[in-house]
Amino acid sequence: MSEERNGPRWGRWLAVGLVVAVGWGMIRGGDHSGPAASSGASPSTSSTSAASPGTGSANPSAPSASSAPSAPSGRYDPADHAAPVREYAAQAGISPQLLMAILYNESYKPHDPDFERAWQRSKPDASFGIANMHRAAFDDTKQGRDFASRRWEELPDDRNLAIQAAAWHLRDLADQLPAKPATAFTRDELLALGYNTGAGNMLAFARGAKPGSQAQSYLDRLHDNWQKSGAAVK
Repeated sequence: MSEERNGPRWGRWLAVGLVVAVGWGMIRGGDHSGPAASSGASPSTSSTSAASPGTGSANPSAPSASSAPSAPSGRYDPADHAAPVREYAAQAGISPQLLMAILYNESYKPHDPDFERAWQRSKPDASFGIANMHRAAFDDTKQGRDFASRRWEELPDDRNLAIQAAAWHLRDLADQLPAKPATAFTRDELLALGYNTGAGNMLAFARGAKPGSQAQSYLDRLHDNWQKSGAAVK
């Protein structure tokens, strides 16, 4: 789901930072939209597997107990959002540790609403929100859910919405996995790969294909973030 697959992470953010600095007055407060980017991974290099908890069964989509939008602040630490992570993971029937680890994986990006919109203006297929969700993924995920009336453009301003959408997107990915994947990857690892590279690639990995270097890098960071993610959602 993240855009880092297309090049070095921080080099690209430094470059766009210059663009933002020049045009900040014109861009500030804008609300723009563009086509969603499709995720992909080249099945080429070898992978490593690490044990992780499996996902649970889905619960009905109930109204959120966190009804007030979570306004972004200048500081961002995924662990600060442990309560909505636990809540929405339980609603979607997925592992809260997995959802928190996804947020840590996606935290490379400066999650300031104005910065995100400035970046999206220069790159219309950019993702939005702390879970770095693309428009198409959000619009597909919200169908039939209690946030169906919400808009993708709201993600930078409402972190709870971003977490809720990511949880249900992982649920939708989980529903597509075979009962017994032909791989050493755990279900949570496959879901993380699906979040990063798309459902089609996830299913290929479930059949035994090996992730390419960038998908493997995403999985390696998931392993690095796994322990602190579990501690955050206890």
